[in-house]
Amino acid sequence: MTHARTLGRRTPWWAWPIILLWRTVTWAANLMGIAAALGIGLVLMLIGALLIQSVVGFFLGAPLFILGLLLVIRGLY
Repeated sequence: MTHARTLGRRTPWWAWPIILLWRTVTWAANLMGIAAALGIGLVLMLIGALLIQSVVGFFLGAPLFILGLLLVIRGLY
């Protein structure tokens, strides 16, 4: 894996949370396998979508949905 620093470019400070989230999702996808990442991602998206329907569940449902979406995207690519 090449890092931005090895290419001579510096990563902006505001991009680190995005990079950290993507690397975490990549680690999880490698750990559990592509098929499992797709399955778990779809389940998390479904649970997140159901929780988003209520106002109280929105604060838990939105991150679950985003995490599931990232797992599905990472599993496909």
